[in-house]
Amino acid sequence: MKRVLHAVAAAAALAAAAGMAGCTGGSSSAAPDSPAGTAPAGTALSWHPCTVQGASLLCASLQVPLDYARPGGRKITLALSEVPATAPPGKRQGVLLVNPGGPGGSGRSLAAFVAEGLDPAVASEYTIVGFDTRGVGASVPELTCDPSFFSRARPDYIPTSAAEEQENIDRAKMYAQDCEKSYGWLLPYMTTENIARDMDSIRAALGQQQISYFAYSYGTYIGQVYATLFPHRVRRMVLDSTVDPEGVWWIDNIDQDYAFEARLQAFFAWMATYDSVYHLGSTASEVSASFYAARADLEAHPIPGPSGQPLIGADEFDDTMLIGGYDNAYWPGLAAALAAYLNNRSTGQLVAQYDQEGIQNENEFAVYNAVECSDVNWPRSWATWNTDTSEVYATAPFEAWDNAWFNAACAFWPVRGPSTPLQIKGAGLPGILMLQGTLDAATPYAGAQVAHRLLPSARMVVVEGGGNHGQSLADPPNNCVNGYLNRYLATGALPQGPGLVNATCPAEPAPTPSSAG
Repeated sequence: MKRVLHAVAAAAALAAAAGMAGCTGGSSSAAPDSPAGTAPAGTALSWHPCTVQGASLLCASLQVPLDYARPGGRKITLALSEVPATAPPGKRQGVLLVNPGGPGGSGRSLAAFVAEGLDPAVASEYTIVGFDTRGVGASVPELTCDPSFFSRARPDYIPTSAAEEQENIDRAKMYAQDCEKSYGWLLPYMTTENIARDMDSIRAALGQQQISYFAYSYGTYIGQVYATLFPHRVRRMVLDSTVDPEGVWWIDNIDQDYAFEARLQAFFAWMATYDSVYHLGSTASEVSASFYAARADLEAHPIPGPSGQPLIGADEFDDTMLIGGYDNAYWPGLAAALAAYLNNRSTGQLVAQYDQEGIQNENEFAVYNAVECSDVNWPRSWATWNTDTSEVYATAPFEAWDNAWFNAACAFWPVRGPSTPLQIKGAGLPGILMLQGTLDAATPYAGAQVAHRLLPSARMVVVEGGGNHGQSLADPPNNCVNGYLNRYLATGALPQGPGLVNATCPAEPAPTPSSAG
């Protein structure tokens, strides 16, 4: 997955800044018959007013087993948020648990974002609950392995010699060792299966026989695992931008590399159509040459930070530009920053984009590795990584080595996961709504359809030509997609078209350029 769903995370922060009305006090008690393997029956949640990224919410914490095989053993704590239902009691539809993706994405602010984005009548019928998954954010412990990992100078992602490659290998190996040293007791239990069990503990603590679930990106894999482990606990489920469960996680990351290359080329083509604004080239190939010229220049002459130390080099440039593959709403700002740097040697816009979008959250990175490295065993021979990455790089260079190094700690991870991913099973499930863009890079369309086949009760709304990651509640809104989402959550209604494409929606038009600076 490489990163949390940035489009949703950014929109959640904007919704939070506006504040949420109608959040009143209250508490939820556990159902008397919560099943074995979840939080003990009688667990109570004590809700209190709180502010999360500017939003007025209710917050609570829940202790859950570190190891569900030993429910009476060591506990960890999950941080929860809530926007209470406001509809009359007879019209309420229970709990809607929400997740933004990751692994490693903080989910508490998403409750406010979803409550603000849904049709008000639909939102009022649900108690919308967000949560930080185990190890994330306000949950305890907050997993961190090396807080200075992103602040130190980094070798170029793209190795030009065996020595440069070895430097990155050593860096990945050290990160894995630091994680084991700091949180070795936690790492074996940082799996998607345990996150799904945590969800069921939340359900039990909320006193619900069933829950509804709405998730993006990696959160869709949590949903698939939850549906496999607890099918009778699912009331409704929305999976937006769906993970291929059979590619977890080696193949999924390789598939991403090719898909992100296609998105980068689309970005280049878009900039070329506005050459009169950006002056970076009138063809995609000319813009590509400008892009890589900037990268080479930053590799040789990094932009210094306030202390004089290098701030933005080639790696940081890649990390910043990657966001354009997630959502083309970022294209004007990124293009303007690139144009200002190349045409005027002005660095301010590029620094601002890096500060907003660059990878700097080490907790997110630590949890990402902990979950993906433990869900399934990765290749342990670096020769395999080198061979496969070199093959990808030959035709999809943009993310090939970047993504390899982002995941490289898994080659040395102290936890060895199972040899194959959990088999997703779709028996006994209610109707599920899937939303998917055909050009999504983070969760490619073909992989989402693999999940669709494994979930026979699911119906998919396909956004034709949609390259954004996250189709619903976006800005600008796709009213067609949001219509299917609101109707489903209101009534359970699903599109009825046959096959694997049950309905289609048009993609939102490409953005218009901003000033090139």
